[in-house]
Amino acid sequence: MTTFQDNLEKYAELAVKVGINIQPNQTLIVRTPLTAVDYVRLVAKKAYEAGAKHVQVIWDDEQITKTKYELAPDEAFNEFPEWLAKGYEELAESGAAFLSITGSNPDLLKEADPERVSNAAKASGKAMAGFRSYVMADKISWSIVAVPSVEWAEKVFPDAEGEEAVQKLWDAIFAATRIHNEDPVADWKSHLANLDEKMVALNEKHYEALHYTAEGTDLTIELPESHLWVSGGSTNKDGVDFVANMPTEEVFTSAKKTGVNGTVSSTKPLNYGGTIIDNFSLTFKDGKVVDFKAEQGEATLQRLLDSDEGARYIGEVALVPHKSPISDTNILFYNTLFDENASNHLAIGSAYAFCIEGGKEMSKEELEKNGLNTSNTHVDFMIGSSDMNIDGIKKDGTREPVFRGGNWAF
Repeated sequence: MTTFQDNLEKYAELAVKVGINIQPNQTLIVRTPLTAVDYVRLVAKKAYEAGAKHVQVIWDDEQITKTKYELAPDEAFNEFPEWLAKGYEELAESGAAFLSITGSNPDLLKEADPERVSNAAKASGKAMAGFRSYVMADKISWSIVAVPSVEWAEKVFPDAEGEEAVQKLWDAIFAATRIHNEDPVADWKSHLANLDEKMVALNEKHYEALHYTAEGTDLTIELPESHLWVSGGSTNKDGVDFVANMPTEEVFTSAKKTGVNGTVSSTKPLNYGGTIIDNFSLTFKDGKVVDFKAEQGEATLQRLLDSDEGARYIGEVALVPHKSPISDTNILFYNTLFDENASNHLAIGSAYAFCIEGGKEMSKEELEKNGLNTSNTHVDFMIGSSDMNIDGIKKDGTREPVFRGGNWAF
C-alpha cells in the first residue's frame, strides 16, 4: 500500500529530476514558505543524491510578511534589498538552478493597503529585472511546485478544517502532478511529448492572429512574425531540459505588443500578491488596456496595470484545453500554478524571449523591435471556459478552428 510518505518522496524526486533536472556539481536555490519544511528537506536529500553541490534555502514567513504590511512605514514598500537581487543575478550567472515552492494563504493581504501591495511589487520587479531576464529567456533551469498550508487548504476546501483540508489538498496536488501513477517521472516524459505534438502543429500553421470568442470575450491577438509556440518543457542555455511549472498543461507563445484588440473576461479568480482579483474584464486597443473593471480587487487591478508602461500590454498567450486532469477535478485552487493549467490564459507584462526566433540572445530593445512586450511584471490570468472558441487566422485571412467548446479542435 502506498503511503503519504511514499507519495511525498516521489513528489520531491519529480521536482529534482524533472522540474529542475539537477546536474552534477550544480547549486540549487530553494525559495519556500516555512510550512513546507518537511518537503524541502526531502528535496535537499534528493538533490544531493543526484549530485548537487549546494542546496541553499531562502525561507519566507507569511506572518512576518503580514506584520510588515500592518506596521512598517510606507517607505519600506518602495525598497527591495539590492544585495538579494544582485545575489540572484550572480547565482544565475554561475549556472545555479532555482526551485520556488508556492502555497501561500490566498487572503493573506486581503486587508492590506492596495497601494502598499502595488508599491512592493513594483520595487521587487524593478530590482529583480536582471534576474528575471535569465528566467524569461530560459537561460537557467527554474521550476515551481506547490505545498499546502492550512490557510490555503481551507480556502480551497471550505467544508474541511485543519489537517483534513490539508490532506485533501495534498491528494489534489498529487493527482494533478501524476504522483499517484507508478512511475511519475516516466509519465511526465510521455505527457511532455504529447504537449510537444501540439507545439509542432501550431508552429507549422504559423498563424498571423488568434480570435477568441466566449461569454464576455471577443478578442483578437496578433502574433509576432517570428513567433514560436513552446510547450511545458524547456531547455536552458546549456542544453539541459527542465519543466518550469509542475503541473503544466499548456502550449504558449508571445503576443504582438500592439496587436491586441477587443475585450476579454476572466473565468477564475486571480491571486495577486495575497489579494484576490475576481470577475474582471480588460478592453484592449492597439495592444494596450484602455478600460477595465472588476467586481473584487479593482483597486489592486488598477495598480497592477499602472505598475509600469508594459503592464497594460499582453506578454504571453497560452492554450490549455478545458478538459484536462486539473480542470476535470472541478477544483478552484486560488493559485495560479494550478488554475492557469485548467484554463486558457493570458499574461499581462513581459513576454518570454524564447517565444520568437533568436529571442534568447536579443537585448530588450531588440525584443521590442520584434514585437514583444517588456515589463517588470508578468501576471497570468485565466480566461478559458467550456464555451470558448478560438480561430487561427492565416496571412491570407482564412480561418481555421483551433479550439471548439473549450478544447483542441485538431
